[in-house]
Amino acid sequence: MELREFKLPDLGEGLTEGEILGWLVAEGDTITLNQPIVEVETAKAAVEVPSPYAGRVVKLHHDAGSTVDVGSPIITVDTAPGDAPGDGMVPDADAPPVPSPSPADLVPTLPDTQEVGAGLIGGAAPGGRTAVLVGYGPRTTTAVRRARKQSAPAAPEAPAVARGKALAKPPVRKLARDLGIDLTSIAGSGEGGTVTRADVQAARTPAAQGVPRSGDVRVPIRGVRKLTAQNMVASAFTAPHVTEFLTCDVTATSELVGRLRTLPEFADVKVTPLLLVAKALLVACRRHPELNASWDEAAQEIVLHGAVNLGIAAATPRGLLVPNVKDAGSLGLPGLAAALTALTQTAREGRTAPADMAGGTITITNVGVFGVDTGTPILNPGEAAILCVGVIRPTPWVVDGQIVVRDVTTLGLSFDHRLVDGQLGSQFLADIGAMLSDPARLLAWS
Repeated sequence: MELREFKLPDLGEGLTEGEILGWLVAEGDTITLNQPIVEVETAKAAVEVPSPYAGRVVKLHHDAGSTVDVGSPIITVDTAPGDAPGDGMVPDADAPPVPSPSPADLVPTLPDTQEVGAGLIGGAAPGGRTAVLVGYGPRTTTAVRRARKQSAPAAPEAPAVARGKALAKPPVRKLARDLGIDLTSIAGSGEGGTVTRADVQAARTPAAQGVPRSGDVRVPIRGVRKLTAQNMVASAFTAPHVTEFLTCDVTATSELVGRLRTLPEFADVKVTPLLLVAKALLVACRRHPELNASWDEAAQEIVLHGAVNLGIAAATPRGLLVPNVKDAGSLGLPGLAAALTALTQTAREGRTAPADMAGGTITITNVGVFGVDTGTPILNPGEAAILCVGVIRPTPWVVDGQIVVRDVTTLGLSFDHRLVDGQLGSQFLADIGAMLSDPARLLAWS
């Protein structure tokens, strides 16, 4: 018998904890190297974690629904189940640590995804999960150390309470977390001072319970929703937001979209008005690079980014995701269309990797797909601007002194007033509007 503990690795950039959505194995099962053993939800994605060991599952340390800190043991595997068991055999404390998987090696899975960008992401994600092959194996050493034999079994000791940490089973911890109750403030009535479910329920104060209302449902804040909330609060109270609006005639853009769809260069990609909005924004970034920038508070510097990593805001049942097209400014129109199409397919198949959502420099969010005229979007942390695109409606419009029906939309641009003053933000938004009103300007300025 050779016991190996596998600890929850950092499944993303700076992950501190993850929620166990479900176990894919049970105690007593025989598993193989790189076999998916557990599904964990992080702040960015749901990920199937593979085993770095082959052998027999001895212990699952946490129940489904538990939130586990990175570095905490999640499973114990006997890597030599055919050997005679040793007395008190435990993993060698001096053995080299198991390497954690790189975030790039992990393929997250997403449920039903709907894109906020002109139908960019839509439809149901396929059933099933994709196994993750991390490409790392078990430790090469097989050293173990044996505990000294006892002449007689020692009397069981009452479990010790770790300083500052209450004893409670994972389901009880989850209940306390959902109710907003500090477990360390509860005197456990269970064996050895363990906090029970009844203890947690009894600790609910009238203030915590609130006024009972029929039909109320409490939803725990976790995963993508938790990260989004933290980022949006940090952005709203850090960057001084300014939002400007521009209503423009985009009839020519609508006509161009129809013509592009007939060209062979766009036969295998999706062409929507969002494609030309994205191209116009990229051209505007070339004309006004200050909008593709970040504020470095520590260094007291403004960072002008050399490449435009164009983010597209996507709403999913798990919360808001913003995958981005790397160096989108270097792509021609067919290449940009292909990149957006690939982003769509990846999201539909639940294969959006954490790396695809990192490093964005400017973002587009399209509320028009929901029939909304416009909005006041909050900046993604670290970005100087975000463009909101509203619905395109047939609208009475004055052309050459005559009222005619035209395709009209409203654009909303939020920007960080530390980096972008009102004149610059207005010029940037006006340039985008001009290119959408007259696509010949897009060609002239490209």
